[in-house]
Parts: sequence; C-alpha cells; structure tokens
Amino acid sequence: MTSLSASALVQELDDSPDVLTWLNDTLTPHDNGISLAALESLLADLLTATDISAVTTSSSLERTIDDVSRSAPRLTYDLHFMRDGALSLHSALAAVTARVPAAPTTSAALDKLQTLDTAKRRMEAARDVLREAESWSSLEAEVTALLAERAYEKAAERLSEASRSMPVFAGTPEYEPRRALMVSLQNQLEAALSSALVGAINSGDTALCRNFYGIFANIQRESEFRNYYFGSRRAGLVALWQDDSEVLEDSEPSVPAAQKQVFSAFWTTFCAGFLAVLNAERTSIPAIFPDPQITLSTFITSTLSTLQPSSPQRLASLFNTAGSSALKDVIAIYKTTEEFAASTDKIMEKIQFSVRPMDGAQDSPLPPKHTRRRSVRMSMSWRSNSATNFSRAQQSNDVLDWDQTLFQAFLDFQVEYGTLERRLLSDELAFASTLTPDKNPNVDRARLLRERAVDVFSVAEESLVRCMAFTYGYAAPGLVSALDSSLASFIDSWTQSLTANLSIHSNTPAESEDDLADLDYSPQDWSNIQLALHLLASTRAVLDRLGTFESKLRAALVQIATAFRLAQHEGGLYTPGATKGAGLLLAQSPLNSATLHTLLSSAESQPPAPLLTLTRASIASLARALQSSLQHTLLAPLHAHLSSYAPLSLWASSGDPKSMRTAGDLHVPVFSLSPSDVVQRVAEGLLNLPRLFEVYADDDALGFSLNTLPDIDEAYLSGLSEQQIHVQSPELGHNRRASFVSSLKPVVLSPEAVAAAWLSSLGHSILSHLTSNVLPKIRTLSIAGAAQLSSDLGYLSNIVRALNVEYEELDRWKEYVGMNDEEGRRVVGEKSHGDQVLVLVAKMRGWM
Repeated sequence: MTSLSASALVQELDDSPDVLTWLNDTLTPHDNGISLAALESLLADLLTATDISAVTTSSSLERTIDDVSRSAPRLTYDLHFMRDGALSLHSALAAVTARVPAAPTTSAALDKLQTLDTAKRRMEAARDVLREAESWSSLEAEVTALLAERAYEKAAERLSEASRSMPVFAGTPEYEPRRALMVSLQNQLEAALSSALVGAINSGDTALCRNFYGIFANIQRESEFRNYYFGSRRAGLVALWQDDSEVLEDSEPSVPAAQKQVFSAFWTTFCAGFLAVLNAERTSIPAIFPDPQITLSTFITSTLSTLQPSSPQRLASLFNTAGSSALKDVIAIYKTTEEFAASTDKIMEKIQFSVRPMDGAQDSPLPPKHTRRRSVRMSMSWRSNSATNFSRAQQSNDVLDWDQTLFQAFLDFQVEYGTLERRLLSDELAFASTLTPDKNPNVDRARLLRERAVDVFSVAEESLVRCMAFTYGYAAPGLVSALDSSLASFIDSWTQSLTANLSIHSNTPAESEDDLADLDYSPQDWSNIQLALHLLASTRAVLDRLGTFESKLRAALVQIATAFRLAQHEGGLYTPGATKGAGLLLAQSPLNSATLHTLLSSAESQPPAPLLTLTRASIASLARALQSSLQHTLLAPLHAHLSSYAPLSLWASSGDPKSMRTAGDLHVPVFSLSPSDVVQRVAEGLLNLPRLFEVYADDDALGFSLNTLPDIDEAYLSGLSEQQIHVQSPELGHNRRASFVSSLKPVVLSPEAVAAAWLSSLGHSILSHLTSNVLPKIRTLSIAGAAQLSSDLGYLSNIVRALNVEYEELDRWKEYVGMNDEEGRRVVGEKSHGDQVLVLVAKMRGWM
C-alpha cells in the first residue's frame, strides 16, 4: 500500500510479537508495501505521540504515589478513632442497662413523666400569679410616685407591663377592679401630659411630640394623642369655616347683602387654606407618627367630619336660595375640589417617601422600650368624649379613603343629576316659551323659531358639558331623559302657540301670483300659506340642529362606552376623576346601572338609533300641525262650497230622474245628469290645486316630513320614495309619538313627487270631510235626489282619480245611493250591521 495512517500503524505494532518482527515484515518487499519515506514519516509521528504519552503517564503515577503516601498515616488514626468510639458506646450501653429496672413498663414511665410536667407547669403559673399580685399591689403607689416626679416615660412603661398581665385575671372577680385601676392611672397620666402635649403641638416641637406619642402608644392611647394633634392642627380651618358661614349667601337673611359672598368663592379660599396646612404637615407628621400616609388621611377625614354645618348641608342649602341654577355652583365647587384632591394626592405621594423606620433607629429620640410595634388595641377609657378617629390606622396605604370622604358630599347630587338637570333646563328654556308667537304677535314667527332653536341647543350643549364634568358620563341616562323632555316641552309650547295663533293677521300680507289670481283665496289666505311654508322651513332647520346635537351626544356616549370597555379589559372599573377614590364612588353608586350600559350599547349600535325620541316626536307633531294648518287654508274655499251642499232642496225633489217635463207637458228622456253647481265648483278647486303647487315647486318646505301629512296614504308615499335614488338628510318617522322612529336613510323626492304627495293628502282630506261631515247631514233622499247625488259622487270620483286618489268610502256612498228601493232594502237586510254608510243611506232613502 502507498500510505498508512498512524492508527493502522499502531494496530500493526500491537499485532506483532515484537518490534523486530514488525520491522522485518515491514521492510520485506511486497507488491503493496509501504514506501520508506512514508514509513519514516509515520515513525516520526508515532515516536512523538509515544513521548507525550510517556510524560503524561509519569505525571499521573507521581500524583497517585503522593496521594497514597499522605493517606496512609491518617488511615491508622481513623481506625483507632473508630475503635475508641465503639468501646465508649459499649460501656454506655452497659451502664444504661444496669440502671434500668426490669419491672416498670413503658406506659408507666410515660405517665410519670406527664405527672411531673403538669406539676411543673402549675408551679410556674402559681409563681407568675404571685409575681403579678406583688406587682399590682404596688402599681398605684409606683405610678403615682413616678407622676409626681414627672417620670412620664417610666410611668407609661410600668402601666404597659401591668396591662400585659390583664389577661391573667380574665374571668376572675379581680378583673374589673384591676381594669378600673388601670384606666384611672392611664387617665391620670394623660391628664398630666395634656397641657405639655398641647404646648408642644402648638409650638411645633416635633421631637417632644414624638416622645409624647411613644408614651401614649405605651398605654394604648394612640387615638387620644391623634385627637389632641388633629384638634390643634385643624383649629384654624374650623374657625375659618364657622366664621365665614355667617356671611355666606345661603346664611341668615339678616346679613347685609353687601357682606354676603358666593359659597363657591369661599370654598376656593377654604381649599387653599386646607392645602397650606397639609403642606406644612407633610414635614411634621413623618417626624412624629410611624404611619404618616394613614395619619394624614385620617387628619383630612376628621377635619371634614368636624365642619358644622357639614359640606353636604352647605351644598344642599344652595338649592334653597339659588334654585335650580345652584347646580352650576355645585359643579364649580366640584371642579375646585378636584384640583384640591389632585394637589393632596401629590402630597400623599411625597409623604410616602418620608416614612422612617420606628424600630432600631439609632437617632430615635425614644428609648428602645418605646420602639415596639404600635398597639392596635382600643383605648379602655370610660370618658364619653374618647374618640375613635384613628380606626383606619390599621389599614394599609392602598386603602386610604380620604378622597372618598372628600367627594362623598357630592355623591347625592351626582345620583340625582338627572332630576337637577331637568329642573335647570326647564328654568333656562323658559325664556324660549316666553317668546312664543302668542306673546309676541308682531314678530316674524319663522325667524323667531330659528333664533330660539339656536339658543335652546346652545343650552343643551352646555348641559352635556356639565354632565361630563360632574359625573364623567355616569349620569348619561338622566341627561338624555332631561334633554329629551326639555327639548320636547320647548317644541310642544311652540306647537300649542302656533296651533292657536297661526291665522293671526300678518303685518305684510302676501300677494298672489298673477296666474293664480282667479283662485278663491283672500289676501289673508295667501299670507297664511306663506307663513305656514316659512314655519315648515324653520321646523326643518330645528330638526337639522337636533341631528347635529344628537351626533355630538352620541360621540360623547361612544367615548364613555370606550372608556368602560378599556377598563373592563384591564380587569377593573371605570374610575374617572381626580383620584381613584372619587371615581370609585361613581362606579359603586346607583348611576352604574343596567340603564347606563343599555344606553351606551344603543349609542354604538349600527345603524345608530335616535336618542332624543320625544323631541323628534314633538317636531313631528309641530310639522303635522303646520301641515294641517296649510292644508286647511288650501281647502278653505272647497269647505265653504261644501257647507251649502247638504241643505240643498234638490235632495227631496220628486219626479223621474230619467225624464224631464217640457212646457207642452211632454216627457223627454234624460240619459245622464249633470253634476250640481256645488260639486262643479269643488271639482274646479281640486283641479286648480296642481297649478298652485307648480308655483311653490321650488320651496323645499313642502317636501319636509311628508309622512306626517294628514290623511296621507303611506303605501302611496312609499311608492313615491322607492322611485328616488338620492339620499337626503334625516326626515321624521312615524306620526305618533309613542311609536315614532326616525327614518335613517330617507330619499329626496322630486318636486313632482312632492306635489303628488300633497295632492293625494288634500284629496283624501276633502273626501274625508265630504263623507264624514257633509253627506251624513242630508236628511232625506228622493229618487231624483239620489240620482243627482249619485251623479255628483261619480263626477267627483273621476276628478280625484285624476289626482291619483282612491277613496273607498266615497265609492261605497256612490254604490248605495245608486241602488233602487228594492235592491236597497235587500242589501240592508243582508249587511246593515256594521256598515255605517249603508245605515245612513238607508235612513235617507227610507229603507229602514
């Protein structure tokens, strides 16, 4: 072979009996032998590897020899130690075996041990009782002596030691006397310290106050110490509140008006003073109390609870003096309170970093015995004025409730926001009702309606701002209800006024067009037509403003719904406001109701549902009233013609309607009767109506709220709407308030379609008037009179069909009037019940 690896070479060396044999075999010529150069290279590599292995093996062998040489002497010692231990154990076991008696059992030994343990415990208890008895026998004398020496700290320590032994006497006759003695001595110590404590607090000596706090803590009277401290610190604020309460605007009427001030202004001053006190306490309280955050929180709540009259009472009294407008003052006070709360919250954050450990502090002014953990036991004082203002001191910093106490005064007003806002809106919108046309007959009523709408919706937008500022949207249902009812009342007042005064003579009566001069309308009628159209245009403008305001209201509700959703996604409640506590009050109040969430869901629904349904229904009623007035004016000439129709004498005329007698007493057959003069004039008036609408075709007011037209055929109107393709602004929905629904995507009708809708409405109205008010007044119908009436009704039916009007009741009148006596009596006998038209005709014809 031409080459051989080192591993193969080593393998050959291992297989050969010795090196010489391998060399002879290798150097012997073979066909596939290794070349001498390759063999020399492999031998060089092999020698190098062999040298390295020899060195490594030599080093390992030396280390092994060293380890063995070091361990050999210790092995002898270990064996000797094990031997000594075994001998000692053997001796100990032999001694124990010799001492243990053979007779007693294990249970007897355990019983004896239990007896000995019981005796030991009882003896120790007896010893403790004797020591406590000895201590209590001299307690009063020792404490009295210490108080006389003014060694207050030692006296407190002595009382603390005695109080720890009180549980020993629990359930014994001696417990109450000892408890009474303890309280008496604690009262003496507190009385001895009170004057010095008040002086230290007033002088601002924090080191001395801290020392006194340790003494009070030793006798379990931390709450009394805090009462002293809080009472001194809040004295200025309480005096400010009580002094200025006499000159507030809601105080006694005997105070001169010049000296009275607005409560909101005083509240700003009071909060500024309160904040100054808190800033001062930020450095004092951490130097005295071990829990500065809780102490400062308790100071705030105790100060607020001390104020007389209280904040809620003061806020409630505003409504007694200012009425509904006091809501604005309450909201202003609320915003000032939020600013105060935000500043106080920053002080709380700063004071959190001022906490100093009370235990083991080398620079503490208190002795080590006073640095124990503060007791949370209640004071045992029997005094009636012993307060428990610091009951919250046991809570952690995460549950500070000063802000909830601060904002609790506003919660009742927030819950009742809907009612308060309704009253305020009612008063603020009263001006709009005082300027209705019945009280201002000489003004342009259409322009006045537009101006009042601008003012009214400005007030509505202000109410939305108030709701967000005061309740952050939690009172949205109350706001929507108040807005809806107030805006609806405003529209209803205009509807009532216009309904009663729409026909008042205008200062500038309109003149008719030249091509309409032949119509039976007076100048007053033309003026009323113009006024009704202008008012319809103004009503449409009011609806547009309502739509704009509803969009703003819906946007605010969607924003609130988004905030709720984000809060729920984070696993919490929606707590807006200056502090978490203020928001928590709202979240836990009745405002957070199912009604609120239903409203928020509807605001986000697609397509959006109308929010102010009552207002939209009121606008529909106003539009309907204006349309009815316009329709009444347009049909007034026709009504005048029909007023003389029922008393005509031809209804009772005798003779054969199919022939007429000439002067020579000849009977000439008559194939058809001509309509009466009254019906001809009515028909001419109906046919002239399209000319009138051609003149007003460009007036958009006619196309407003077509679905509230009187006697409109909704199916016919729907057919007109389906023919249009353009989308227009929202129109009014149903013509009844209870079921009013706004059309979300109404269509723009062409002037021709608008005219057709109006003509259909007018045709139905005049036919309704004819069949309901005119025809039933005909007393009797002869054969000739019935023939004439049938001819009139047929002619009139053809005329109204030209206006695309189908009226079933008119056809029934025509059918029944055209029957002969035999057929009429037969029909009456078959179906007279429930058919009022048949009954009327039967009475006129004498069939009944």
